[in-house]
Amino acid sequence: MALEEKREKRPPVTPMMIEEEAALRNGSRGLPPGPWAEAAGPRPRTTERHIAVHKRLVLGFAVSILALLAVTMVAVLLSVRFEECGAAAAADGPPRAANNGSLPGPAAGQPRGRAEPREEARGGEEAAERRQEEEEDEEEEWQRRRQQPPWARPRLPRHLRPLHYNLMLSAFMENFTFCGEVNVQLEVRNASRYIVLHAHRMHIEAVRVAEDKLAGAVRVARSFLYPQTQVLVVVLNRSLEVQRSYNLKIIYNALIENELLGFFRSSYVLHGERRFLGVTQFSPTHARKAFPCFDEPIYKATFKISIKHQATYISLSNMPVETSVFEEDGWVTDHFSQTPLMSTYYLAWAVCNFTYRETVTKSGVVIHLGLQGMIQIVGTAFVCESSLIPGEETMVQILLPLWSGELYSSTRVFPEVRLYARPDAIRRGSGDYALNITRRLIEFYEDYFKVPYSLPKLDLLAVPKHPYAAMENWGLSVFVEQRILLDPSISSISYLLDVTMVIVHELCHQWFGDLVTPVWWEDVWLKEGFAHYFEFIGTDYLYPGWNMEKQRFLTDVLHEVMLLDGLTSSHPVSQEVQQATDIDRVFDWIAYKKGAALIRMLANFMGHSVFQMGLQDYLTIHKYGNAARNDLWNTLSKALKRVGKSVNIQEVMDQWTLQMGYPVITILGNETTDSVIVISQERFVYDSDTKTKDFGPGDNSYLWQIPLTIAVGNTSHISSEAIIWVSNKSEHHRIPALEEASWLLGNINQTGYFRVNYDIRNWRLLINQLTRNHEVISVSDRAGLIDDAFNLARELRREVIMLACSFGNKHCHQQAATLISDWISSNRNRLLNLSLNSEVVLDQDAIDVIIHVARNPHGRDLAWKFFREKWKILNARYGEALFMNSKLISGVTEFLNTEEELRELKNFIKSYEEGAAASFSRAVETVEANVRWQRLYKEELFQWLRKSLTH
Repeated sequence: MALEEKREKRPPVTPMMIEEEAALRNGSRGLPPGPWAEAAGPRPRTTERHIAVHKRLVLGFAVSILALLAVTMVAVLLSVRFEECGAAAAADGPPRAANNGSLPGPAAGQPRGRAEPREEARGGEEAAERRQEEEEDEEEEWQRRRQQPPWARPRLPRHLRPLHYNLMLSAFMENFTFCGEVNVQLEVRNASRYIVLHAHRMHIEAVRVAEDKLAGAVRVARSFLYPQTQVLVVVLNRSLEVQRSYNLKIIYNALIENELLGFFRSSYVLHGERRFLGVTQFSPTHARKAFPCFDEPIYKATFKISIKHQATYISLSNMPVETSVFEEDGWVTDHFSQTPLMSTYYLAWAVCNFTYRETVTKSGVVIHLGLQGMIQIVGTAFVCESSLIPGEETMVQILLPLWSGELYSSTRVFPEVRLYARPDAIRRGSGDYALNITRRLIEFYEDYFKVPYSLPKLDLLAVPKHPYAAMENWGLSVFVEQRILLDPSISSISYLLDVTMVIVHELCHQWFGDLVTPVWWEDVWLKEGFAHYFEFIGTDYLYPGWNMEKQRFLTDVLHEVMLLDGLTSSHPVSQEVQQATDIDRVFDWIAYKKGAALIRMLANFMGHSVFQMGLQDYLTIHKYGNAARNDLWNTLSKALKRVGKSVNIQEVMDQWTLQMGYPVITILGNETTDSVIVISQERFVYDSDTKTKDFGPGDNSYLWQIPLTIAVGNTSHISSEAIIWVSNKSEHHRIPALEEASWLLGNINQTGYFRVNYDIRNWRLLINQLTRNHEVISVSDRAGLIDDAFNLARELRREVIMLACSFGNKHCHQQAATLISDWISSNRNRLLNLSLNSEVVLDQDAIDVIIHVARNPHGRDLAWKFFREKWKILNARYGEALFMNSKLISGVTEFLNTEEELRELKNFIKSYEEGAAASFSRAVETVEANVRWQRLYKEELFQWLRKSLTH
């Protein structure tokens, strides 16, 4: 909806005024007929006095015309000056920060292309106040009409669509500032006088709008930043026309921040010298801190990036460098190739002085060079069988006979994989392992998905400081050093496994996330769940003997997330997201781990080959675009239909993704009828009191369509599994093979996301089987039985494991006691306080330090006290970093188990809850469960342990 211009207060319109306006339009002198007309008419004679008056009027008119011309010339000159930052190769650092404070100027040796900021550029207080008053008046007008203005809404208005960004940056690493010019090609879907796009924490110097690039400018009435929704509003003098293309040009500047989001800086020490680098982290909503953009996943566009930096640095981005322009003053501008269609939060760049190792994959593309330099990818025609080592380039010259009627010389170019890191790390070979498995994994994914890797290169960038383990930017994946660099000769197997799984995860995102992107953040699990699931599938490909998907998935993913999802404070895997502040909360273990568990369940009941075929169709149909969960469900349903099966995947999976929690299946033998069992389902909740309070008797809203796999066994044999679909609260089913001495096992290999309970007779038969010959039941099923039994009985698994470990190897105990004693007696044991010192403990590692102290029985109280005392610092540091705050809160509070600690937690929340309400709610429920367990079972458990030890 177009907003009317604000007009000055004027007297009421009268009939005489209407007639005056009509007369002016008709070319008359503008006076209505009547007695005044005669008096004001021309005189037949003029006196000398009249002539003198006329001369003075003419002279005044001439002076005013000259003054107007002078003002116009000054305005034109000023507008030209505004364009110098982006167009000139020698631009200064920005004059103002995002908060309108002063920024330092360029350091010595930097190019100077702009004078010190003028008074106008610094912003006169009166002009700023006037603009603010206008904006407030406009806001009040919208509120009076009970409508939000387009810039105050949580989502961007849909009347514009970006087609292409041309972004030119100049990075000044001496004073950590950068300036930029972005040109956005816009397509108009609905007419509007407003352009609303995201921009946050930057200073806007100039805004221009031109029609169809070649036509004249569309006048900008004014522009302003609206921090509440992190947008830039451009108000035009006229509406943009539908189905026309416009170019939006914005010149701006900002800081290279000393934080972990947007375009930020990091550092490392080499040969005693501190070196700096700049790198980006845009997911989920931080691209707007680095350049004005339409920062929502649905707005895919192509990008052409250019980065100017000092020649002592290199620059990286999503695509390869196309050309580099070197200047005499020690600066260089790298122009990168144009990206395919992609979302803003996968854009990335870095300015650093790293070195690299490289390799290439066996599968690749043939590139044809046309007469006019056109490049067309025409598919795979040759596979190189030679072994490749890092740093080796393999290119095969071939001659293809005909293309468009002409002969062309063609070069076979394999997708290039490079790992960039600190020079000393590259020299030691710390990145070679990651480089090697990356090459193999790209080949694995290309074969599994039947969709080739879509870019000509993939860079892996190892940085000292980063908010997450890694970020899957398309073509430039960024990893924190501890998750990609290792020395296989000395690194432990567990560390090597962590590095492997992180790389497997991020490479999966090159397809699920980068190539096909969720429409909106409510379905973030569509990319994170798949990537987490493929951590285990991909690692099994690299190390088949480790049985990751069949064993470790259960302990690391399924059992852990079922603990969370059994709380009443859980949430559905698909959550409604209204505004930017809601986005962070969807990045949690429910999205990652429950998402992965549901995908695993889906793959198993569909059959892995059909599931794989469905994923291939999904990626092919939606590549370079966006997709929602229903797009995936429909594609998978069609894949099942092709093999003669009719299952409505959407109907099944909506119950698992749109409801929180999961069911417990209870299987009861029918005492009156042989071979008939009764199967019932209900929602599993740890706290039965909460369940009764929130979900009263007769509440049937929590139902699932459950793919229950079952098998029948005896002392020496177990049958092949069969599947029963359970849809109702209670059902009867006939199991022909079920005999009197046979036992029944449900949820074979724990492929389903639910728990299984049995009648007491079947539990005894299973226990007897495990006692006599446990190998009849698989490792996965044994793990499932233990986890279900403990959680159905509520003896906390972690507590029991900790107690079991405490009765372990004596030598281990003695060694641990010696190490702890030495550490306590040294002067290096103020660990919690040191965790906040970035020079000693990297920002992303501080949370793990605090959590590990909390997990030690002797450190629990220290960590809990430290957490409360330092909460403001911790929240300021990690509050925006997706689920890091959630991880911290959970890790510090999960072992609190006394009434006093519960009271402390509740009192603390009243004072400092702020934006972490969901995490604190889960923490309270967990501690309440711990307190209740202590009260009910602690003494009983210790009596049982004492009795067992005496025997």
